[in-house]
Amino acid sequence: MSGTALDFSLTQQLTVTALCALSAFIAHRALAVFNDGVRPFLLDFIQGRTTRGATTAVSFGLSAGFVFGLGAPMALSTGVLNPWLLFLPTDVLGLLAPRKWLAPVLGGAWGAVVVLGLDGANGLAHELPVDFLTAMRRMATPILFLFALFPVLAVTRQFGRLLGGVAGVLELALTVLTMKLWPQMFAGSLAMAAGVLMLIGLAVTRDLRGRRAERAKAGALPAGALPAGPPGDGDGDGEDLMASLFSASAARLRRHLPLFMLLGAGVAVLAQSHVLGGGEATSFLIAKGDYTEAAQVDFYRAFGFLPLIATTALASGAYGIAGFTFVYPIGYLMPNPALAALAGAAVFAAEVLALAAIGRLLGRLPAVRDSSEQLRAAITDALQLAILFGSLLAAEAMGGGLGIMVVGGLWLLNEAMGRPVVRMAAAPAAVIAGGVLLNLLYWLDLFTPVTG
Repeated sequence: MSGTALDFSLTQQLTVTALCALSAFIAHRALAVFNDGVRPFLLDFIQGRTTRGATTAVSFGLSAGFVFGLGAPMALSTGVLNPWLLFLPTDVLGLLAPRKWLAPVLGGAWGAVVVLGLDGANGLAHELPVDFLTAMRRMATPILFLFALFPVLAVTRQFGRLLGGVAGVLELALTVLTMKLWPQMFAGSLAMAAGVLMLIGLAVTRDLRGRRAERAKAGALPAGALPAGPPGDGDGDGEDLMASLFSASAARLRRHLPLFMLLGAGVAVLAQSHVLGGGEATSFLIAKGDYTEAAQVDFYRAFGFLPLIATTALASGAYGIAGFTFVYPIGYLMPNPALAALAGAAVFAAEVLALAAIGRLLGRLPAVRDSSEQLRAAITDALQLAILFGSLLAAEAMGGGLGIMVVGGLWLLNEAMGRPVVRMAAAPAAVIAGGVLLNLLYWLDLFTPVTG
């Protein structure tokens, strides 16, 4: 698939529909959801302390802005599906369904709407006098290159300005070198790799030093004295309760291992067909046919979300629809759907079986855990700037100064109103709304589209 074509083959249509049906069924049973913000609320639902309707309302409130403000615009502008468009609605539909059999019906219906309806909407939009979808391709360059800087932000926040500056210089040098020596490669690939490795290396070094210091301190205590535990260590009952909850959650997920393996197989097959991208930057890379670089980007991105997904899964008993998201890069690189299905199933099986051990390991590596949080925050900040800047470039392409005024004004209005549309999704949504407005002005003979 190239450009912004959204004409899926029959096999791809059936795969999307089946995967959406399966993900809605799993969400109905509160075994997994895609939205990380919804997962902590599922424990009360699983234990019967809240209703299905209340949980659905939470899911809808946290997801709607991303679906219509980010998922749909990104799919239309890249020609590549994304998890916000597919899986956030199936979270809502699965939780909404009052009967077990209805959840896959609603989820499958959504998948069918996506694969059958997007191409028509795409074709209609390209026929308009102001083609805002083509203009949205201008978002690609800011997203790809600014996204590559997220390791620099993470290093700076966790380890200070000096090491952050070193990371920045290193990434800049590697980007220039890549553009000079390997022009066919995405220029930020080596830079991101170096930045993430630097962050992980610094975090592991800090944790190892901390453990050595603790052992030295314990060895220096008088005979018979007990080493002081970390703050709050005296709350044995609380720790036992948390350990019991984590153990029960991990056991609950293991009991449904075949269902998770089927889910992993489906996600991997869709990724292997290159009609699904795991992130914003990834969608543009897949649209360009840069599958190796897309796998690299999503592989690094996964480290930013692994601790969040692991801890919320252990605390709530609900996993992620895409697992730790390693299934995306593995899927991109598989040579055929059969191998992708086997690899996806194996990855999900390994993740679910190792979940409890991963939770314990993260508990012993505070700096690594903090690095993950810093990576996640840095990814968000870099993408917010990139998407805003790219949206303004799209606005200029479709409407010149008036386009910038409309799109920028809608974004500022959203900020002033307390962000009814989440910031990440506000700018692409403003481009689409601005494009519709400019077309109306054209039909009223009040605006002449920008040419070229």
